Amino acid sequence: MSTTNNTRKATIIAGSLALALSQAAAIQTASAGAKEKCYGISLAGQNDCAAGPGTTCAGTSTVDYQGNAWTLVPAGDCAKFGVEETQAEFELPEERVGSLEALDRDLPTDS
Repeated sequence: MSTTNNTRKATIIAGSLALALSQAAAIQTASAGAKEKCYGISLAGQNDCAAGPGTTCAGTSTVDYQGNAWTLVPAGDCAKFGVEETQAEFELPEERVGSLEALDRDLPTDS
């Protein structure tokens, strides 16, 4: 009987340890992966997927700081580009700011 109890205890301990490790990994992955779309900060051809009308996916924006083109940045970093009237840590030219929503500025013109 003592072998059965020891096996049962070892199984419970191993299961608890595995559960704790998987939860810690999930928390770390979630916090490391938190991203947000920041519009109007990409240089031409350096946007992430879906830049708006006239583009198909990543790298297809045609205008610097295209308002409907976005780049994924760590959550909270869009504010560093002046979004929501904060002090911009990274300056964009001509008083442009990043935005959490698509902008109507610097859009490509139809040729």
